Amino acid sequence: MSVSILDLWLAILLAGFFCWIVSALIHMFIKYHNADYKKLANEDAVSDVIRQGSPAPGLYHLPHCNDMNEMAKPEMQERFKKGPIAMISVFPNGLPPMGKLLMQQLLFFIFSSMLIGYVASLAFPVGADYMQVFRLVMAVAFIAYGVGNIPYSVWYGHPWSNCMRFLIDAAIYASVTAGTFAWLWPQA
Repeated sequence: MSVSILDLWLAILLAGFFCWIVSALIHMFIKYHNADYKKLANEDAVSDVIRQGSPAPGLYHLPHCNDMNEMAKPEMQERFKKGPIAMISVFPNGLPPMGKLLMQQLLFFIFSSMLIGYVASLAFPVGADYMQVFRLVMAVAFIAYGVGNIPYSVWYGHPWSNCMRFLIDAAIYASVTAGTFAWLWPQA
């Protein structure tokens, strides 16, 4: 007998919730992500210059280049040689809205678990073996939680050490998700 996504509602919600809890533990107690960002030696001066431009919240790149054809222009090449080359995320002023951000993170984990559950429901019938479910869900969850971080190191200058920490997170979330789905997989 096949498994529908509705049969997996509890596994989806619990896997999402468990991953959210694990994420909180990683960020609040283990804190290895504290190494993800560095402080500029002249932070106040840089902040003052950015503030003067009053940028709206968004993602900015400098030097800015609208079209790759501009890269052939000597003046653009000089700007890149001179540097700095940076991507800057500008957020709204004020403290981060933690309640909103935490809710979005929980919804991300639940949505991801729903997609992971959908893939598993296509692969396994009711009564599937624990380890079969675990292995497939582990692989799909690792892809869902980790692989998308790699291009940030390839293209956007994020240190590979940051990528490795996110891949460690992905392996942890994948294990939690796999264990939850294998534990709650519908039985005959």
